[in-house]
Amino acid sequence: MLPQPKISANPLSQWMRQPKIYIRLPSQGRYWSRNAIDIPENGELAVYSMTARDELLFKTPDALMNGQAIVDVIQSCVPSIKNAWACPTIDVDTVLIAIRLATYGEKMPFKFKVPNTQDEVDYDIDLRILLDQQANNHWIDQVVISDELVVFVNPLTFKHLNQTNMKSFETNRIMSMVNDENIPEEKKLEIFNSSFSNLTKISIDLLADSINKIVTPSGEVTEKQYITEFVNNVDKDVFEKIQNHIKELKQHNDIKPLEFSSTPEQIELGAPETYTIPITFNNSDFFAQGF
Repeated sequence: MLPQPKISANPLSQWMRQPKIYIRLPSQGRYWSRNAIDIPENGELAVYSMTARDELLFKTPDALMNGQAIVDVIQSCVPSIKNAWACPTIDVDTVLIAIRLATYGEKMPFKFKVPNTQDEVDYDIDLRILLDQQANNHWIDQVVISDELVVFVNPLTFKHLNQTNMKSFETNRIMSMVNDENIPEEKKLEIFNSSFSNLTKISIDLLADSINKIVTPSGEVTEKQYITEFVNNVDKDVFEKIQNHIKELKQHNDIKPLEFSSTPEQIELGAPETYTIPITFNNSDFFAQGF
């Protein structure tokens, strides 16, 4: 067999994209599955700007709906991440904000209405501030139920969260049919009961999937079927204690709302003196320049 010619380095490589910023993940690599990420020794991940192909992905509705566009862009812009489906939710916002910052710069246009008025405000969000806030994210994985029972919870992965959101979206879409005047009342009741049952199951499954293990005096329980059975049959107080623990962590790790003071003119129109506006990102808008 003839030796294969050696392929030389691309002479155009110096004009290809280079890392724009470096980030540290709030999880510090914990809760990632094996081989899903390669964290450098210094703990900092290089973040590149999006390519033209990456931007086009956000114009594909199906890819946005099923999460594939987000996964592909993360893996393109943060090469250390090999499987973005395995990204813990505690890290997702950090990664996405960093990609937006690396691609379009520090400022992101944001438009909102002042409460109790029709006054619309154009505001530039400083993504550096949001990224600094994300550095304070943390996860407490132990929920002490009693001296004999300790529950360990992990943040959900992007894949699991995306699947759950899709199920919830579909269930809510079906439930909205109960407002259709052309549907008989008996059918509406059937739809409502079925949808309510599905939403309840989603909440229970979400909690069960968040539990990594349960420690008892007899040892550790990690089998998912036992954990799911436990969640379905445990006392309401125990269920709520685990659920509230996860909710509190989520609230702490969520992007903080913006705080504003109304102008005298806005106050005359009925606006409060101070108010907050939540920052909600639609992926197709978040990754579109000057939306």
